[in-house]
Amino acid sequence: MTGTYLLHHLVSNAAGRAREAIALTHRGRHLSYGALQSRVEEFAASLAALGLRPGERVAIYLEKRFETVAGIFGTSRTGAVFVPANPLLKPAQLAYILVDCNVRVLLTSAARLRQLQPALDACPRLSHVLLCDDDAVVRASRHFQVHHLAGFRGVPPSPIPPTVESDIAAILYTSGSTGQPKGVVLSHRNMLAGAESVAGYLGNRADDVLLAALPLSFDAGFSQLTTGFHVGARVVLLDYLFPRDVANCIDTEGVTGLTAVPPLWIQLAQLAEGACRGNSLRYFANTGGRMPLTTLQALRVRFPQARPYLMYGLTEAFRATFLPPDQIDLRPDSIGRAIPNAEVAVVREDGSECAVGEPGELVQRGPLVAQGYWNDPARTAQRFRPLPEAMRRSGHGSPHVEIAVFSGDTVRRDDEGYLYFVGRSDDMIKTSGYRVSPTEVEEAVYASALVGECAAFGIPHPTLGEAICLVAAPPVGAVELDAAAIVAHCRNQLPAFMVPARVEALDGALPKNPNGKVDRVALARRFSAE
Repeated sequence: MTGTYLLHHLVSNAAGRAREAIALTHRGRHLSYGALQSRVEEFAASLAALGLRPGERVAIYLEKRFETVAGIFGTSRTGAVFVPANPLLKPAQLAYILVDCNVRVLLTSAARLRQLQPALDACPRLSHVLLCDDDAVVRASRHFQVHHLAGFRGVPPSPIPPTVESDIAAILYTSGSTGQPKGVVLSHRNMLAGAESVAGYLGNRADDVLLAALPLSFDAGFSQLTTGFHVGARVVLLDYLFPRDVANCIDTEGVTGLTAVPPLWIQLAQLAEGACRGNSLRYFANTGGRMPLTTLQALRVRFPQARPYLMYGLTEAFRATFLPPDQIDLRPDSIGRAIPNAEVAVVREDGSECAVGEPGELVQRGPLVAQGYWNDPARTAQRFRPLPEAMRRSGHGSPHVEIAVFSGDTVRRDDEGYLYFVGRSDDMIKTSGYRVSPTEVEEAVYASALVGECAAFGIPHPTLGEAICLVAAPPVGAVELDAAAIVAHCRNQLPAFMVPARVEALDGALPKNPNGKVDRVALARRFSAE
């Protein structure tokens, strides 16, 4: 058995330990670790047959299914770089990614390719499209060939490339506050260090059943595969339309661990009492934003046996902090302390360490820090910089310049070292000379129980700089939003400069970005125009 220093070793080592153990479940079908390892080898062999060289990029544009996972780890096996594209992306958005990182091979389905073909004409470096459908007929393009995966069955195994842990394993595209998405470059070491750290503090084990509900193109979604495979657990693949689909899957598959973002947790907490028993849940974990305290309390009542983990992280460093369950009652609004094998600090603009209670930027160092942004040296230099003064070790004399990631997020720490999220620098609302965190406004509104979902953001104002706008959906069972009652509640709970100047109602759910988070940028653009 090999050591675990490359991403695909997670599968091969798990197969070596327990070949018949179930690795994946999808729509009632199961795939063992041995069968998954065979599919990984088959996909690697198909890439080698197409002449793909180590370091070249393979994009995967599929919903969650067995072929998606085999494609990801098979790409790693052949020494290439996988680029998981969110299946919700539109053709033009996918084409931007394919061009930006010069993708050579695209794995997709026939139905998706038919929609993509006009956009793919703008991707001249794309040489091959692999279809997971066995019998679909799709015309080729003038610059790429179309193949079926089934046509490569039985080809010789691919040679083992000279890959090392510092080589690039993946490029994950993440949306920025403005402009086109940026590709975060992750090494094998980044991804394996993250898997080991997170699986360690969550206590993952071989008998776990992890629900992969988030997109695999999202670092928190992809980590369900890496943490699960790290310990030989079973991972259930789910593309859901409604929160009830997630609830049903938890009960049907006996899910023991679920990681989700706040909008999904809010929806699950609002389901009818018997809609999700969750008797099998051992833990639930939140990422991608602060979970409202009212939602956390409701989930703890619904799943009394499950241990809650509140986590914070960014794609550029996978995870940064977590709050252990035994601290939930003491500091439920904290994002915790550094995860194992990482160091974080709260620093001022000059790089010095902030005092207790003083807001500053969160900076992270360690093996989880990504290599930078693909094809974007300017933004890389802005976000990935040498260690700030607060994190330097005096007197070590090393010639190596270590790079840390500067998160852009404002946090503060208490006298025991626990961190509290204040706001993201590009989300902060500047009004009446104050900097207001939208999450703090949202927290107060959720506590009123007058909304189902809400989002706060700033819109231009001639005298205030920005006025606070709140967009909300009515709570479950309510027909209308009571805007006056929301404003009255905020006036009782918040200082005057934090009270929304405008409350707008939306029918149905708030818009989400591809990772399932409420899209404040889109809402601000819409309501600023109005």
